[in-house]
Amino acid sequence: MPANEPLPSLKDDLRLIREAAATAGRIALKHFGRDPDVWHKENDSPVSEADFAVDEFLKTELLAARPDYGWLSEETEADPARFSRRRCFVVDPIDGTRAFLAGKKTWCVSIAIVEEGVPLVGVLDCPAIGEIFEATRGDGAYCNGSALKRQERQPPFSIAGPASMLREMPGSLLQTNRAQKHIPSLAYRIAMVADGRLDATFIKTNSHDWDIAAALLMLKETGGQVLTPDGSEATIGRSASSHGPLLACQNHLIEQLLPVLKAVANKRS
Repeated sequence: MPANEPLPSLKDDLRLIREAAATAGRIALKHFGRDPDVWHKENDSPVSEADFAVDEFLKTELLAARPDYGWLSEETEADPARFSRRRCFVVDPIDGTRAFLAGKKTWCVSIAIVEEGVPLVGVLDCPAIGEIFEATRGDGAYCNGSALKRQERQPPFSIAGPASMLREMPGSLLQTNRAQKHIPSLAYRIAMVADGRLDATFIKTNSHDWDIAAALLMLKETGGQVLTPDGSEATIGRSASSHGPLLACQNHLIEQLLPVLKAVANKRS
């Protein structure tokens, strides 16, 4: 798309990915609980025929509608051509594949459209739970049509994440934390921070753009942030799509939890 040609409106882009995510969720449900074929990647993470079916549908559908947009997906080989495009789809066909294969409902189809490192619109369609999260930059975040509100809660707090990171928290938080059971879908876990079921979640090293792009926008639109150890906001669309340790957090806990993230990062260095 030429630089001076107007881009589609965010309203139209949101409508496009909302409808695509809904169909993708129905495709995934056809495989859910039916023992789909499974393979393992080099990092031993599973991928199923459902992931590939959803990815193929979304790539075909979305790029047909927006042929000038770039494409980044967990299940598609990365194409550097995306860096020359003004906007890019960032997709996880099934975020939470381990949960999906175990018959647990906490998985979702995650789609975002990103421009200059910033998610503009995002959708998480969670068909097994019956929840649809969506957000537009500057226009708020919603779940099933209801606006998500900024969270400013009082202790005790509910903070999720890997046990190795939670152990680094101050004793006062560690002792009173209403920790959740492990939630395999990172996107869904960040959405839980956005809607207030969690106050924060730590994110271990090696999450990827497709894990966080859509949910990051939802959290941002409710006043929270996804932060790196130096306190800057996580960005999407760099040459390396993976991230170091992160913190997804509502603002009332940043002062207490950011030092924990820094300590974890220092241990790795």
